[in-house]
Amino acid sequence: MAQKSRTDIRRGVHSRIRKKVRGSAERPRLAVFRSINHIYAQLIDDDKGSTLATASTAEKVLAGKTGGNIEAARTVGKAIAERAIKAGVETVVYDRGGYVYHGRVKALLDATREAGLNKNEAAKELVKEELKADKPAKEESKADKPIKEKSKADKPVKKESKDEE
Repeated sequence: MAQKSRTDIRRGVHSRIRKKVRGSAERPRLAVFRSINHIYAQLIDDDKGSTLATASTAEKVLAGKTGGNIEAARTVGKAIAERAIKAGVETVVYDRGGYVYHGRVKALLDATREAGLNKNEAAKELVKEELKADKPAKEESKADKPIKEKSKADKPVKKESKDEE
């Protein structure tokens, strides 16, 4: 049996994601594609089948020294968020395109939240972080508790049955 390439595996994951993720006019899909040298983002209305806004490092305006790093992904995220807000979109459905939510993909999506897309998600994350910070540390941790040594008296004694008696 032939082995699948990374792109074939990613396409399979992406097709499974696309079965669940769907964009509409009020909440379009933010699709991410990354190549070795560039990263691309599109706002897609799946009901009409149209693209509302795009941004990528292949554009001269957003091109830096290289498009294949986290900083470039952040600039694309800010640009797509600004273009989405100009188009009248405030909430989106994220489609990571079968890529792991890590590195450039994570940087792009986090930059869109920071720039104003999905404000409710960013607010929820801040509340969670504040709750974690407000919780007092446990007074006594496991390392501070004395270890109770077990003696032989603590173990249950097995009764041996003797048929001879």
